[in-house]
Amino acid sequence: MPIGSFLFDTAAGTVEGGPAGSPEGSPVKGFTLSAGGLEATVVAHGARLVRMMVPGRDGGTADVVLGFDRLGDYLASDAYFGATCGRYANRIGGAVFPLDGVRHALSANEPPNQLHGGPDGFDRRIWDAEVEEADNAVTFTLVSPDGDQGYPGRLRAATRYRLTDDGVLDIRMTAVSDRPTVVNLVHHSYWNLGGHDSGDLRGHRLTVRGGFTTPVGAGLIPTGEVRPVDGTPFDLRGGVGLGEALEAVGGLGFDHNWCLEGPAGELRPVAWLEHPASGRRMELATDQPGLQVYTGGYLSERVVGKGGRRYCRFAGLALESQRFPDSPNIGHFPSARLDPGGTYRHRMQLRFGVG
Repeated sequence: MPIGSFLFDTAAGTVEGGPAGSPEGSPVKGFTLSAGGLEATVVAHGARLVRMMVPGRDGGTADVVLGFDRLGDYLASDAYFGATCGRYANRIGGAVFPLDGVRHALSANEPPNQLHGGPDGFDRRIWDAEVEEADNAVTFTLVSPDGDQGYPGRLRAATRYRLTDDGVLDIRMTAVSDRPTVVNLVHHSYWNLGGHDSGDLRGHRLTVRGGFTTPVGAGLIPTGEVRPVDGTPFDLRGGVGLGEALEAVGGLGFDHNWCLEGPAGELRPVAWLEHPASGRRMELATDQPGLQVYTGGYLSERVVGKGGRRYCRFAGLALESQRFPDSPNIGHFPSARLDPGGTYRHRMQLRFGVG
């Protein structure tokens, strides 16, 4: 099917379109990809996935990503719903890192640390967009100037969404720089396979192919330890009901990095999310070394999402394939360095099905 396009208004627009223009700014471009019974809607603000329609066992479709009806609500939110986060996603301790003997001070937005690229990270930007009708894809591009949020180098980043007939949403993130820098782009959708408006995650089942995690200390900054999951609530290798897992881990649930099995740099399946009640299944494959599993512990009913739905704690699950958090400050973690002449590459595939 042809790729549908529309304008997503900063105040009143919805994912189906809306009136152009608003007091808050100009509308941004949006696109709907359709294939294999799926629909994915993406917008240029934050190179963001705002809607993902997936059929269930009974043939009915549901929108399985959390989000908002109005772009103005995305602008006002700090939840990163569906966004491409960067230049360095996840956390950098103390909002500082060394590179080639130079100390780079970053803009802190979770003092004293930086989270997801800073107060004006890539999720806040309007990206350029190019439609690729022949591949059923949209590519968003962004230029980040030297010194942006404290990072060295002029960086050109791209996020490409492609939807295939066999039920796969393929997301590829790339970047090049004219100076040595660090890069870690992530896709930050919150998934609920029962539908964004179906309540919490306790009826889901999650499997993660990772035998180690990177424990955190104050401010959720990694301590540098790499700890086995054996005998802990973090052992998700055999699959576990999220109701049971959330009870076992307690508190705000998971917001931790798993060290993934298999060679980094090669695309391989690493995680599975299932919703037995609807039959929907999602397999995540990636070429990255780590996976942040965030169960939405900071969400609350103050967050009013699509259709006026209030999103409770644990209403959605983010599966962020990534370099490890704070890697620029922890030498034995996989490197996030990008040099001129090189290309940062990050691929993730989300395969949807019914079981």
